[in-house]
Amino acid sequence: MEQHEFVTVINCMDGRVQEPVIQWMKNRYNAKYVDSVTEAGPNKVLLSNNQDKIDAIIERVRVSTDKHGSTVLAIAGHYDCAGHAVDGELKKARIRESIELISTWGLDVEIIGLYVNDQWQVEVVDGRAREQLQAKAQ
Repeated sequence: MEQHEFVTVINCMDGRVQEPVIQWMKNRYNAKYVDSVTEAGPNKVLLSNNQDKIDAIIERVRVSTDKHGSTVLAIAGHYDCAGHAVDGELKKARIRESIELISTWGLDVEIIGLYVNDQWQVEVVDGRAREQLQAKAQ
């Protein structure tokens, strides 16, 4: 398995989801560190028209990719989110929409969507490999 020193997650600020997502990312990507960009309901923020908040997220993600060399970026959502209180299926759809948006940022990263269910287990929602993103850009 390839070793990643850093991976990145855009996650909810809710403390209940931090540890499951961090552990999942470390295990899945053999990563030493997980850079976290947190917001209350990050999918709602990303899909809003608040460009200042979106730009702030992009800026923090770029620190991870440009300075720490992260090549994996996860966007997470979870059950019982106070910042984006919608049912699980709609949340998963918003995670997929967020992946589409993030794929327009010009990052050379693998992008995955994660959903933390009512048992606090991480489920993969969708993903875009770096190769897919590079081919799409050409």
